[in-house]
Amino acid sequence: MSPRWPRHGLYAITPDETDTSRLLARVDAVLTEGVAMLQYRNKCIDGTARRSQAEGLLALCARHGVPLIINDDWRLAGDVGAAGAHLGEHDGELRAARAALGPAAILGASCYDSLDLARDAVDAGASYVAFGAFFPSPTKPQARRASLGLLHDSDALGVPRVAIGGITPDNGRALAEAGCELLAVISGVFDAPDPSAAVRAYQRCFDPIRRLPEP
Repeated sequence: MSPRWPRHGLYAITPDETDTSRLLARVDAVLTEGVAMLQYRNKCIDGTARRSQAEGLLALCARHGVPLIINDDWRLAGDVGAAGAHLGEHDGELRAARAALGPAAILGASCYDSLDLARDAVDAGASYVAFGAFFPSPTKPQARRASLGLLHDSDALGVPRVAIGGITPDNGRALAEAGCELLAVISGVFDAPDPSAAVRAYQRCFDPIRRLPEP
């Protein structure tokens, strides 16, 4: 169901965009720079329009060799054949998603500032866990705040850690050094004056961070 997925790099998350053609054009420019994964997240639309956008993004991701993850909705991920889904606290059971999507699916879980949530998510079948917000976030200004220490403490979980929330090329380096494998970014890429240059700047956060062996 999913291609071999990278263990380090930029995890780009789509902006809210009602115009599907514009969304695909914006994402295409970013994928060209070689992001590690793409998450489809859109809080402005639902139903048929959401599925149409997901299908368009899936075709783009296939062309660029980038796994597509669907936010909030593992059923939509299964319906369109995405690489997997990302679930928050109220987006459904990880165990049910794993059972439905199979062992090859990439399943992510938002764990906010909680190591206990992360342990439970891994036990339930999460492929990776996401912590944050690490810094003030324009997308979720009231989000719970996570600390760098959480990345150190979660190393024994044995799955990739994703950092999210107000991440810039300047502060992302500290997160990479603390142990996160993926930096999840929305506005830092898609609202940048030059999104392609922004992608390259985020990628440099991991140089010369030691890479883990590929699974």
